[in-house]
Amino acid sequence: MRWHSRDLPDVADTESLGRELASGLAAGDVVILDGPLGAGKTALARGIGAGLGVVGRVSSPTFIIAREHRPGGPGRPGMVHVDAYRLGGLDELDALDLDTDLTDDVVVVEWGEGVAEVLADRHLSVRLRRDPDSDVRHAQWGWVYHD
Repeated sequence: MRWHSRDLPDVADTESLGRELASGLAAGDVVILDGPLGAGKTALARGIGAGLGVVGRVSSPTFIIAREHRPGGPGRPGMVHVDAYRLGGLDELDALDLDTDLTDDVVVVEWGEGVAEVLADRHLSVRLRRDPDSDVRHAQWGWVYHD
């Protein structure tokens, strides 16, 4: 696996990375965003949504667990944005029936590391960290393939 990395000095840079990553995504892809609170997971998801051209404002799905965004045009994927922080494990993830969404959508899962890998044969892993002494975020990403 080949990892890429980039410093993200502000929110606009984080959203820009999301748009860039979206250009390589298609229906059926799973993106797992990992990082502590304030690392930029939702900003990155907002950029992915913008890059995919989905309809509606992309915001944190914290209290509703999963938010669906319709495709912005014919032949384009929609996006399902999931916050797995409050999920108790695989059973609750399975209850969301996300694997049926993979036919038409890109599934973006915040806090999904260790849980959401079961959704597909591969996933794009994005690890975000925030410099404790500034607002600069650091992103590291790469495709992870499962056996």
